[in-house]
Amino acid sequence: MKNLTQIINGVVHTSLGWVNGSVVYADGKIVEVKNDNEAVAGAEVIDAAGGYVVPGGVELHVHGGGGHDFTAGDEDDYRKAVHAHMIHGTTSIYPTLMSTTPENIRRTAEICTKLMAEPDSPILGLHLEGHYLSPKKAGAQLPDAIKNPQPEEYKPLIEDFPCIKRWDIAPELPGALELGAYLTSKGVLASIAHTSANYNDVVKGYEVGFRHVTHFYNAMNGFHNVREYKEEGTVESVYLIDGMTVEVIADGIHVPIPLLKLVYKIKGVEGTALCTDGLSCSAGDENMYLDPRFIIENGVCKLADRSALAGSVATMDRLIRTMVERAGVTLFDAVRMSSETPARIMGVFDRKGSIRAGKDADICIYDADLNLKSVIAMGKKIV
Repeated sequence: MKNLTQIINGVVHTSLGWVNGSVVYADGKIVEVKNDNEAVAGAEVIDAAGGYVVPGGVELHVHGGGGHDFTAGDEDDYRKAVHAHMIHGTTSIYPTLMSTTPENIRRTAEICTKLMAEPDSPILGLHLEGHYLSPKKAGAQLPDAIKNPQPEEYKPLIEDFPCIKRWDIAPELPGALELGAYLTSKGVLASIAHTSANYNDVVKGYEVGFRHVTHFYNAMNGFHNVREYKEEGTVESVYLIDGMTVEVIADGIHVPIPLLKLVYKIKGVEGTALCTDGLSCSAGDENMYLDPRFIIENGVCKLADRSALAGSVATMDRLIRTMVERAGVTLFDAVRMSSETPARIMGVFDRKGSIRAGKDADICIYDADLNLKSVIAMGKKIV
């Protein structure tokens, strides 16, 4: 075996719970999880110094980082944005596009396809957030790009670019259910987003294949009045469907702490994934992002007129700390929501999302205060 490495003196996150011991990996794969620290002959040693050894984060929704944007960026922007998030605990990533033109989707899909083909690439696929969204819930999306689904537009994109792994849609739009069924038939995750959907809309979406909800609580209705009558919102409708998973921007701002607790209580670990929804201003100097449509204020990105929150400036390590220190979730479960759950949602849990023999050596080490100390992706030390 090449590049044999042993992480010793760690509290290791496994499917059976925490194990005091070591992790051995080689050639980018985990070889063994040991309940002792007995040295493995020929192995390079990394001392976790009593820290937590956990699976690397699987980021299923992020628009950029370190001053670089996926939607408008080139190949160099992709590399730098991905690296910016990797040093904060993300070892697998799905670059996410804002609502844009089909031409730009093609351009960025070509970049994504090229980078995914590289050995040990952390990029697992492309995520399209839009442009088939509700104009009433556009948020930070560009209104001029938003439209109803058009088969002559989306079918060639899916056929030509297998790198597209997820598409976010408002299910109440004309043609959205047909799109959801089509995506599902092609193995692409259909996710509910930027929507005014009521219970019937959500149920119909679920019936045709919608299984996930984008940045839950954001850009969607909750319980509200229609004149003198009460009406359920998208939020309550999603809670009622056990098979629907959600992702939350767990920065403590996009979703207030009591609601993070509620999501965890109702959807549980298996139904809740953590995501950053990070913009190019995340994972680096926040002032690097100069788009005049946005401002950075109180640790979050907003539209300049303060009418809505935009994407976040969060990173994966911050999400975990927020869930543990402020939402009262156990570290074990917070880690699962950052790794195992998104890996299951995206269909890559066979190789990502947990520390187990045979899986990719994607590993992070945190100290007792949940400060990130080391990041290893496919067996290569990033930090």
